[in-house]
Amino acid sequence: MCKAFTENDKRFVTVYAPEDRNVVDAYLRGYREAFDNGHPIIIEMDAGMSHDPMAVPSFLGALEQGNECAFGSRFMKGGSMQNSSFRRFVLSRGGTLLANALLGTKLSDMTSGFEGFHRHIVKELLDHKFRSTAHFFQTELRYFLRSKKFAEVPIHYKTPSPRVSRGTIRNSIGVLLYYFLRRMARREP
Repeated sequence: MCKAFTENDKRFVTVYAPEDRNVVDAYLRGYREAFDNGHPIIIEMDAGMSHDPMAVPSFLGALEQGNECAFGSRFMKGGSMQNSSFRRFVLSRGGTLLANALLGTKLSDMTSGFEGFHRHIVKELLDHKFRSTAHFFQTELRYFLRSKKFAEVPIHYKTPSPRVSRGTIRNSIGVLLYYFLRRMARREP
């Protein structure tokens, strides 16, 4: 699908990165490509169409209103998540409640992967050493950016799969506990 987009519309660029070891490498590689190509605003969304691209103007609007970051939220008014009760209630909503409680954040959705940034924020992300190797990256990223000026944007999400690997869950718990313990010791990043 990506190859067809690239062939039919030069605005789309497909990047093949076989050296990526995990999903976080892929996210950072995408940020690096957009940053190196001089884009002033960078939007991250799932390529598998689980995120509705019709929300992109809302992200741009939030970023044009003086926010440094725009975070997609499935759980605020106007947002939704379809297809998987386990993923919605246990992993996404439960993960958000747990992350907010342990990290002192206050977002309505700490686990979404639909977000937008101004260029200077992406530079900070590229310079930061993330601990996550799986999907907790989204929560870690939001925690890292908690002091920036941001807005939440309602999004609609279609769950591609109700499954999440045990390794992903273990990585999420380990990274969450790492930041919680640092927060308790007043050694936050």
